[in-house]
Amino acid sequence: MKQVILIITLFVPVFLFSQKNITGKVIDMNKNAISNAKIHYQIFETISDTFGNFNLQILTDSSTIDYIIISHENYLLDTVKIDKKLYLIVQLKSIVNFMATVKQDDKLQFIGQQTIKTEIITSGELKKAACCDLAGCFETQGTVQPMTTNIITNSKELRILGLSGVYNQVLIDGMPLVQGLTFTYGISSISGTLVDNIYVAKGTNSVLQGFESMVGQINVVTKAPNKGDRLLLNNYINSFGENQHNLNYRFEKKKISNLVSLQTVQPAQKWDKDQDGFLDLPKLQRYMIFDKIKYGDDTKKGLSSMLGIRYLWEQRIGGQVNFDVNRDLGSTQIYGQKVNYQQAEFYTKTSYKFNDDKHITFIASSVMQNQTSWFGTVNYKAHQKNYYLNAQYEWQWHRNHEIKTGISYRYFYLPETISFTDTFLKRTYTGSYIKNETIAGAFIENTASLRGGIFTVITGLRIDNHNKFGNQITPRSMLKYDISEKATIRASIGTGWRTVNLFSENIGLLVSSRDIIFKEALKPEKSVNYGVNFLKKYKLKKLEGFFTFDIYQTRFQNQFFPDYNTISTKAVIANFEGTSVSNGFQTDINAKLIKRIEVKIAYNYLDVYRIENNLKVNLPFISKHKFLIALSYLPKNKKWRADVNAHWFGKQELPNTDNNPDIFKQAKYSKAYYTVSAQVTKSWKKLEIYTGCENIFNFRQSKPIVSWQNPFSQYFDTSFNWGPTRGIEFYLGLRYMPFK
Repeated sequence: MKQVILIITLFVPVFLFSQKNITGKVIDMNKNAISNAKIHYQIFETISDTFGNFNLQILTDSSTIDYIIISHENYLLDTVKIDKKLYLIVQLKSIVNFMATVKQDDKLQFIGQQTIKTEIITSGELKKAACCDLAGCFETQGTVQPMTTNIITNSKELRILGLSGVYNQVLIDGMPLVQGLTFTYGISSISGTLVDNIYVAKGTNSVLQGFESMVGQINVVTKAPNKGDRLLLNNYINSFGENQHNLNYRFEKKKISNLVSLQTVQPAQKWDKDQDGFLDLPKLQRYMIFDKIKYGDDTKKGLSSMLGIRYLWEQRIGGQVNFDVNRDLGSTQIYGQKVNYQQAEFYTKTSYKFNDDKHITFIASSVMQNQTSWFGTVNYKAHQKNYYLNAQYEWQWHRNHEIKTGISYRYFYLPETISFTDTFLKRTYTGSYIKNETIAGAFIENTASLRGGIFTVITGLRIDNHNKFGNQITPRSMLKYDISEKATIRASIGTGWRTVNLFSENIGLLVSSRDIIFKEALKPEKSVNYGVNFLKKYKLKKLEGFFTFDIYQTRFQNQFFPDYNTISTKAVIANFEGTSVSNGFQTDINAKLIKRIEVKIAYNYLDVYRIENNLKVNLPFISKHKFLIALSYLPKNKKWRADVNAHWFGKQELPNTDNNPDIFKQAKYSKAYYTVSAQVTKSWKKLEIYTGCENIFNFRQSKPIVSWQNPFSQYFDTSFNWGPTRGIEFYLGLRYMPFK
């Protein structure tokens, strides 16, 4: 009898309650999918996936009318009656319109919701430092490290995971415009006032943009023609006398919007603080015009298009203080460098959206550059043509799956000519070098959202045919797992490859007096990258923020790195197919106290090495340990703000100079050092004035040029810069927005 009563008791809920499986989709007012929306009913809860879909199983009393609650941090909460409906389409209203100012202050830099870990640096974050160009836009984050590749002309690259900037892909509005000749000075030529957001992804990335992002990707999104300040004037001057002036103006007419940007940079005065006879910074002159046109809205059905055009003229003059460019160019008596180039860019993206599930996109870009440069007695002339085409089809073929597939084509033509005005150094690499490559590719990528969006998996594959090296296959896969609403783990694995642009990517080969020995023809560089990332958000009364750490490893099957150690007066060019590894660990803590004080702490550990003759050889100019601390204070009235950031770099291994005469020998390791910078910004309704100081404690690497006493000797080398070389720098700037 007791057993019968027990069985009846167990079945009571079946008679009183029924099970329902509620599915649906969460979208915004433009019918775009909203991911990570919380769907809640009593004790039952789920979240929407990447495509806005959700699946919620509930037990409900059949005699009542039920309601579910849908919430998201960027949208107004909504309550929906389900009654007998089993599939719901829920539209949420954005809160951005009346909370824009708050959102900008609250999220100046954050980790996006993408499957790939993506750090998003907003235009608000960029205002924490001078950010005159792209190279200066990473002062408050620890993932990307700008490095100087030629201290005389101040060329720079952006490094991720301690590896050369050639291994991470730099995109402008999603376009591969920075490569070859444009790699050498490209990141310095992009004005900071033109940048809207920067998306930094570490490790393996999507196959859609190509095969070259071997350790990361930096996508620079320029300001939109249809939003933001109608007119922006920016003026900047530093204590060296270098000044910059920017103008952004946008206007709209019906479905067409246009943004025009102008920039000029005028040179600094002559400075030689360490008295080595060489200028501390080059005399830089630049004129740039940029036009970005947008038609339609790519979030809505129908046709939309974007067109970008840029023309750039730039000149950099450096060298000995008494160098006269009109008198001493190519001289064997007074050393000087002059870089002069003109560059034209064109890119476009046109999309047609059939419905919420299908759309097609066409992308095209072109870059042309003419360059004439002098590096002492080395005359370098180059002309680059680069064309890129991409057609992509996107289709949500299942409720939880979206596929992207397409074809691409790249044409790259780079003829280079090198000659010398001296004969006493006995350099042997004079002549013409031509790189002419065509690469046709096809790709496919599927995004799967599983278990109500808790799991997201991206699997991609591309096959490219190189006119010289044949077929190259690039598989990649990425995983995102939402452990909870505030905890996420990501993992990725994939391959990458690239061909070497010898001189433009290794400008130090032309600058120093070393002879270049070509041991063999260079093959494509290839690598495998894999890593894991963990993100945890937290909120404790008046304190909120996030904690993250990640571990990545890159293993090369073939790698190129000029060999400076075998013979100190020569650079040996050869493939390295032995063991070459980069291990990287990074942890970040971001905290905001009472929405006024923001603290950011980052630590990087890098172990980058090769195995040569069964010995571990560390790659030079890489700090194994690096710390960043950034502090920001924004008072309640928001009329001013203060920002301070400090960087600490551990010692770096330097190239071997044991075969040099004693006077030209260098230490085996650099010094550990730190830099501190600060800025104060005062805001009015239409005007902002900012002033700051970089490298407050005036740390500088003294006399970084080897054989500065005789720049025409065989030991002259400018590649030994491992720290700041210009010392303390003050600056003053203003932004004027009359129609804000």
